[in-house]
Amino acid sequence: MITHILFIVIALTSFSFLGIAFSKIFRIAKMLKKPYSLSNVGQRLKVFFSVAILQKKIMRLPILGFMHSLVFWGFLMITFGSLEMLIDGFAGFPFNANASDDRILSFLGPVYTFIIAGGDISAAIILLAVLVFLFRRLFMNIKRFTGQEMRHKDHKDANIALLFILFLMISLLGMNAGYVAFAEKTNTVAQGAYPISQMFASLLSGMSEHSIHLFEISNWWAHIILIFLFANYLPKSKHFHVFMSLPNVYLSRTEPLTKMNNLESVKAEVELMMNPDAPEPEFDENAEPERFGMKDVTDGTWKNYVDSLTCTQCGRCTSVCPANLTGKKLSPRKVVLDYRRRMEEITQPLLKEGKSYDDGKSLLGDYTTPEELWACTTCNACAQECPVNIDQPSMILDLRRFIFMEESAAPSLLNSMSTNIENNGAPWQYPAADRFNWAKDLKSAESEEIKVPLMSNLAAENKTPEYLFWVGSASSYDDRAKKITQSFVKILDHAKVDFAVLGAEESDSGEVAKRTGNEFLFQMQAAQNIEIMNAYGIKKIVTCDPHEFNTLKNEYPDLGGQYQVIHHTELIAQLTSQGKLKTQSKKFAGKRITFHDPCYLGRGNGVYDAPRKAIENTGGIFTETAKNKSKSLCCGAGGGQLFKEAEPGNQEVYELRTEGLLETKPEIIAAACPLCTLMLTDGLKMKEKEKEVKVLDIAELTAQNLDL
Repeated sequence: MITHILFIVIALTSFSFLGIAFSKIFRIAKMLKKPYSLSNVGQRLKVFFSVAILQKKIMRLPILGFMHSLVFWGFLMITFGSLEMLIDGFAGFPFNANASDDRILSFLGPVYTFIIAGGDISAAIILLAVLVFLFRRLFMNIKRFTGQEMRHKDHKDANIALLFILFLMISLLGMNAGYVAFAEKTNTVAQGAYPISQMFASLLSGMSEHSIHLFEISNWWAHIILIFLFANYLPKSKHFHVFMSLPNVYLSRTEPLTKMNNLESVKAEVELMMNPDAPEPEFDENAEPERFGMKDVTDGTWKNYVDSLTCTQCGRCTSVCPANLTGKKLSPRKVVLDYRRRMEEITQPLLKEGKSYDDGKSLLGDYTTPEELWACTTCNACAQECPVNIDQPSMILDLRRFIFMEESAAPSLLNSMSTNIENNGAPWQYPAADRFNWAKDLKSAESEEIKVPLMSNLAAENKTPEYLFWVGSASSYDDRAKKITQSFVKILDHAKVDFAVLGAEESDSGEVAKRTGNEFLFQMQAAQNIEIMNAYGIKKIVTCDPHEFNTLKNEYPDLGGQYQVIHHTELIAQLTSQGKLKTQSKKFAGKRITFHDPCYLGRGNGVYDAPRKAIENTGGIFTETAKNKSKSLCCGAGGGQLFKEAEPGNQEVYELRTEGLLETKPEIIAAACPLCTLMLTDGLKMKEKEKEVKVLDIAELTAQNLDL
């Protein structure tokens, strides 16, 4: 009776402390903004099953991923046994020597036997895996376990958590071995199956019945108390992901990685500017004005907070970050940990005083510096790699928004870029009238002039083309990028595709403004472009620029621009399959070709096959680079990097990417983005390889292969 009461007291005390910890989290989360709708349950369950249950993303590191997955799946099996222990404990079974062979859930029969056997095997697997993990942490210099954000406390915390798991498994196997040995000693039937513990039970056969029972119950107590201690240790530990990873994956964004949210507060103002008759947004005069972006953790969303609590500190995000790989200060893991540590610092005052609490410090500046934020290329390699679906780029973007729109403290070159977009509709000081100059003197293979159709001319004839070819700023003004535009138009002309362009009516999409934090400018540009395209009745858009492709496809719809958007490599693949692009030459036959996957095309929107099919059609020898498809390394142009000086580091991002591509010893580096083409061309010049290796866009490869 005394031990039974003692168990109940310990259990209720443990649950009480755990409940207090979770209640604080819920109270803080309620203070924060809502990130997005959670209505798409079907898609969420699909992501949950794939990422959380099947461990799809953690398997991206096959060997270690499989070991971690075994631990995860093992814990799922063992959780059933832990639940049974709690029920047994409250029922008093373990404290009655005459009932020690009873198991309250054994009525499940074969299902029970299977689960118990699985838990027994899992305990042994987890024990061995933890020993491997401890060895790696203590004796191997694993780079991704280190970094400026990793404190001695964090390493100690990781080891403590692993030791907790180690002793949990030892006590579980000990308890099972004692249970089996006791059943054999008393000629009773052990409920369930114990493939591993059965082997150790024979070691106890020489002990007395009482001693075996004492061994079993001692391990039972050790295991259940370790469960209670570990559960209450977790909220203060990096291993809080034991509780948080499953819900965090379910609650994560289901949209493409490269889609960035649109600020509703900005949207209301832009709508009013575009349409003076629009209803003015309602403001609560007594409420504190909402900041644009995030200065401190209380400006974030509850998903930012949940992300920070879920972070496993594994370092996978930082290990693939192009900025970090080239010696810059940015570490995506640090951005997430900074958020958690800042929130931990002010949790108690926030719970007492609410969001009005101010200690004179903030996340931006006191924890995360602008230098770190401006180094981000928004390639989303970090978000792709995170095994628990943390969204680091969204945090970075919101911090940039505050710097740009609230403090006006963006790098001077980005300010100049924004001014140029406002005045000229392009990031450079080129007049809007020059946007269509790339179409001058454009000739077909037969030396006939190609007249590029303009939307305004077709509209005057009451015609609407099948496709609007969205050229984009880089492809309209940059001399190298214009060659891609011209090649693609030659392909469209050759295949007799019904298309047109906006010409001087086209203005910058605002993509680069958005990713540098100038949300207001982005939405102004988007509103103007959408108004023009909707007036022309545009339904389908094709573009050569993955950044424009992503923005038009994923971000314009929320602002009223609903279009079917495809990338030029996809259209080229369609035309080829329809027999409209038949190979005319053998110009590339036998030439070694590798391909650089653009971040916003592949990792962001899942377009991998189309450009590869185009390369195969050339007859060249295609060789994949080590970092390909979703693991592709950024060229370094995204997130506004093309328009500013790079942050201090030991290497340029495009230099590192070029080095990787050159490892395949290519004669041609194929690209599918005008910005990638520019950056990789610079990379070849830096490596003094520009005479030996050419960078060609898929459109250029295809056009030259057709002798256009």
